[in-house]
Amino acid sequence: MRLTKQDKARIQQILKRYLDREEVQSMHRFVQHGRTSTYAHSVNVVKLSYWLNKQFHLNADERALLTGALLHDFYLYDWHEKSDWHKWHGFSHPFRAAGNAHRIFHIGKRERQIIESHMWPLTLRHVPETREAAIVCIADKCCSFYETVRR
Repeated sequence: MRLTKQDKARIQQILKRYLDREEVQSMHRFVQHGRTSTYAHSVNVVKLSYWLNKQFHLNADERALLTGALLHDFYLYDWHEKSDWHKWHGFSHPFRAAGNAHRIFHIGKRERQIIESHMWPLTLRHVPETREAAIVCIADKCCSFYETVRR
């Protein structure tokens, strides 16, 4: 997957209001898969989501797509730490991430649905309802697989 300078500039333009925020930067502290931080994973999902949308002419709403991709794992804790509620991380983190994103950034319904459905089919009743949600769901799985097996 290759992104042009223009692609990278477009992504930066759309996400600039989020990227420098302390809450988003704090995602660097949490490990997501293997040696990949939650921040790096989220940026990987942003890039792949953007590329898939462009490559396959899916005509998704770029702002909603990239915002949802960046904040899909905005749960802000280390799920590897021992805690009773962390064992349900796979099922619960989309809702914690959506709640944090709504509380801090006042995201809209479309972005919230992208975040809440990105773990489908694990979150069985929260199916991706829009093309943006489907793209992020697929991109997240591809990035997660790569980050987990790459060592």
